[in-house]
Amino acid sequence: MIGLYHFLILSGVLFSLGVLGVLLRRNALVVLMAVELMLNAANLAVVAFVRYPMFGDGGIVNAQDYAAMTNGMTLVFLVMTVAAAEVGVGLAIVINLYRQKKSVNIEEANALKG
Repeated sequence: MIGLYHFLILSGVLFSLGVLGVLLRRNALVVLMAVELMLNAANLAVVAFVRYPMFGDGGIVNAQDYAAMTNGMTLVFLVMTVAAAEVGVGLAIVINLYRQKKSVNIEEANALKG
C-alpha cells in the first residue's frame, strides 16, 4: 500500500530536481520550469499530509480535522495562484530578454538594468 512516506519521498526527489535545475541551467525557460517543479513538489507534500492525517482516531473526521484539511487545501490553492502569477511575470521577463538580446541566457539578463 502506498503510504505517506512514499509521497514525501517523491516530493523530496521532485524538489531536489527543481533545485538542481535552478542551480545548473542557464536557460531562463528551464529555470522557470524548475521553479514550477519545486512549487508542485511542495504542493504534493501538503496534499499528502492532508490526505494522510496523523490524528490517530481511526479515520473518523471531526470538526477539528476538517478544519485542518480545509486549511491545507487552501494553502495548495494559494501556492497554485502564486505559481500562475510567477509564470506570467517570468514569461514577460523572458520575452523582454529575448527581444533585447536575441537569447534567453540568464547570464545576459544583467544587461537589462536601467
